[in-house]
Amino acid sequence: MDANQGSRKAYLIVFVLFILGIALGSVGTYLVTMRVQAARPIGSGTVAPSHMAIFTRDLNLTPDQQTQVQAILNDTRSHYAELHQKLDPEYEQVRHESRERIRQLLTPEQRPKFEELLRQMDEERRKRQTNP
Repeated sequence: MDANQGSRKAYLIVFVLFILGIALGSVGTYLVTMRVQAARPIGSGTVAPSHMAIFTRDLNLTPDQQTQVQAILNDTRSHYAELHQKLDPEYEQVRHESRERIRQLLTPEQRPKFEELLRQMDEERRKRQTNP
């Protein structure tokens, strides 16, 4: 009876760790995705027209102010892109390390399914990055 209870407890711990890994991966993916979208130039390297329309309308910007605000926002977006390029390898390293830790917890039967789940998650992330 104790061995059965210990086995259940072990399965529960593995399951909880797996769910936590998925949650951590999801949060990490969300944060990276948001950074990618923030850093990605829209259209021809300008801020989305809706943002400028809102600023122009709500702040009653003059044409000269619109040009200046557009330049500031484009410059900011450029800086975001630079940060993204610098930090992306670190995000990849953290993602790799967390996946390795999860792999170590899984049974040989669970690993193929985990790899398939990772493949699907990576594919979805790539789609989001190429189609914002």
